[in-house]
Amino acid sequence: MRCIRLLLLAVVLVSGVGHATEPEPMPPHVTFLLSSKALREQRRINVYTPPGYATTKGVRYPVLYMPDGGEQEDFPHVATAVDTAIRAGEMRPVIVVGIENTERRRDMTGPTQVEKDKEIAPRVGGSAAFRTFLRDELMPHVRRKYRVTDETAILGESLAGLFIVETFFLQPGMFGTSIALSPSLWWNNDEWVRKAGERLKAKPDLKGTLYFASAGDDIEEQATRLAEAFRANAPTGLKWKYEPRPDLRHANIYRSLEAKVLREAFAPASTKAVP
Repeated sequence: MRCIRLLLLAVVLVSGVGHATEPEPMPPHVTFLLSSKALREQRRINVYTPPGYATTKGVRYPVLYMPDGGEQEDFPHVATAVDTAIRAGEMRPVIVVGIENTERRRDMTGPTQVEKDKEIAPRVGGSAAFRTFLRDELMPHVRRKYRVTDETAILGESLAGLFIVETFFLQPGMFGTSIALSPSLWWNNDEWVRKAGERLKAKPDLKGTLYFASAGDDIEEQATRLAEAFRANAPTGLKWKYEPRPDLRHANIYRSLEAKVLREAFAPASTKAVP
């Protein structure tokens, strides 16, 4: 088990965000800086608006938020997948809001008692402050500046997936749909796997949608246990799905599944489905 944990840490360190050596093509978007009191820094935000946004003045749109949302991170391929699906009529138009990283491993992780976890970065355990930034600063700013509905979703992979799972349990009403690809469920000795059952039992009125997936070289054992907790304890109003993908790897699961899960999460009204 220790060897597996060290291997997963190495994967997070070298491939967690998906940086490209050359700029990736991406659809037109706008970029702005937002000062954060919660984080005590400025954050760079990239926003994609769907085709027709500028001309259909009375129309409002759902919002997809994404950590790792810088132009040199995952924003280009996610925005491209969304734009392609919308233009093909396979997905409802949505706004994509990407948050560029400053200290990724600080923002995406909660506290941990495991010394090996703490070695992945000089500072970890800052997820509460990052969640405050999203909830109290970024999301209100987006609501003021863009024509949005109350429908929100969040998408992320690896440590960002961990943040999404943690947020689902700690702030269950914050996002209507949560999509966690290969989430780092091993953090703090599998904390959110261990606590899932009691958290679900404590919220019998919990609603929303959660999708999570594992690759063949990462958290399949933890994800299987998490799925068992949902099967035993999920409230009837909660829609959830676990998809094991042993054919994929931690390094390619994001790009392999993003188009599929986003098409399902934002399916056109006539074919709307749960991921």
